[in-house]
Amino acid sequence: MPEKLRRVARALLSVSDKTGLIELARALSAHGVELVSTGGTAKAIAEAGLKVKDVSELTAFPEMMDGRVKTLHPKVHGALLAIRDNAEHKSAMAAHGIAPIDLLVVNLYPFEATIDRGAEFADCIENIDIGGPAMIRAAAKNHDDVAVVVEAADYQTVLDELAANQGATSLALRRRLAAKAFARTASYDAAISNWFAGELKTEAPDFRAFGGRLIQALRYGENPHQNAAFYALPDQRAGVSTARQLQGKELSYNNINDTDAAYECVAEFDPARTAACVIVKHANPCGVAEGPDLVSAYRKALACDQTSAYGGIIALNRTLDAETARTVTEIFTEVIIAPDATEEAIAIVAKRRTLRLLLAGSLPDPRARGLTAKTVAGGLLVQSRDNAVVDDMAMKVATRRAPTDAEMRDLKFAFRVAKHVKSNTIVYAKDLATVGVGAGQMSRVDSARIAARKAQDAAAELKLAEPLTRGSVVASDAFFPFADGMLACIEAGATAVIQPGGSMRDDEVIKAADEHGIAMVFTGVRHFRH
Repeated sequence: MPEKLRRVARALLSVSDKTGLIELARALSAHGVELVSTGGTAKAIAEAGLKVKDVSELTAFPEMMDGRVKTLHPKVHGALLAIRDNAEHKSAMAAHGIAPIDLLVVNLYPFEATIDRGAEFADCIENIDIGGPAMIRAAAKNHDDVAVVVEAADYQTVLDELAANQGATSLALRRRLAAKAFARTASYDAAISNWFAGELKTEAPDFRAFGGRLIQALRYGENPHQNAAFYALPDQRAGVSTARQLQGKELSYNNINDTDAAYECVAEFDPARTAACVIVKHANPCGVAEGPDLVSAYRKALACDQTSAYGGIIALNRTLDAETARTVTEIFTEVIIAPDATEEAIAIVAKRRTLRLLLAGSLPDPRARGLTAKTVAGGLLVQSRDNAVVDDMAMKVATRRAPTDAEMRDLKFAFRVAKHVKSNTIVYAKDLATVGVGAGQMSRVDSARIAARKAQDAAAELKLAEPLTRGSVVASDAFFPFADGMLACIEAGATAVIQPGGSMRDDEVIKAADEHGIAMVFTGVRHFRH
């Protein structure tokens, strides 16, 4: 690629975020660059003692309509779009008194931040930038001649080039900046369109776009031969994307995916009601428990499947304390994520240098609306987040025997967990802890048997007289199409069942439950998770 240096003689600066503005303006002035600016940006530059021309001087038109119209003018867009080596363009510029703009610095009205704070509809509309994206796209299209900067993080890169090239930018830099500029406006428009669809309750808009900002480039994806990166969406949902990493190695693609699964699951447990711990391996919970405190919850969760917990992800719904930190670090763990941690706990975890500790600040709301997306060949599957919570469901006792209070407590716990296990899902629970988890099987019977077998293995490891599935309850994420799946659960020792119901053979399943004296509850809500 040829260098194709372009000297920066004039720059237009118009920014909402004033971070680094004065330092940039001062450095540009030192290179002899004429500064043109708008509104508050021009005022800030002038107050810093720097010479700046207001854009209204350039256009011979005042800002109007509360600032809605200020840069939408041929003397701005002609200055950005004119091809410098095109004789016709040069002639038009001369005829209409248009002087070229060689550098555009714009960051957009903070629309994403405005919707994130739950602003009123009219306030959100006013924070939709029009002139900014128009200028950015014009400059990016004409990147052969114009450099465009859309965030303060790139100021120093541009200044370094000006210093290295006697006040000029290279084509290589201008192309990189142009690519970033188009991505920024695309992400901005995606945020606006998705917000509008939500406000209008349009479930399937004719066009759907998603845009995000890079959090980090990852070493690889699910496998070493795959490339990957992690992006933050405008929806600031508490979790791995918002968390501070205090220590440990860089998160991998699989770490991020598993940590998200763990934290979303633990958020189902209100920290004001109970302490809770979720242990995840390969995106599935392998141990979940409630307890009076975190360390108790962790020990109960670990007892479900100590083998799978090795090298797993641990999510907590309360502030990580020292005792829990000491106990958790007794075995190899990849990630701990919690809303917060005490200084003593942080110091304890710090002794395990490769262990990642993430503090998310808060828990995500399991009832919050939102979207999830998944790519398929040539397409994008988009759906609303599964925000159904078992506490809100109208439960129906389907059998002659109703569950006892203790069984109902465990049934709700088990169904809360089943929501976060890959389908087909079977979860055995006892005393507010999982005692067997069967995940991702093609047959629900297989899930029931695998979960029971894992409970047998756990009993052998813990030197128990019998597996904890004896006297447990069981949750199924979807209905039992035949009685065989439920009978496998009964054989494992389950005394009560929670499931959505809705099978053509519900009567057969209910009859089998009654014959075995089992209590069964229908939720009317399915929790498939593929």
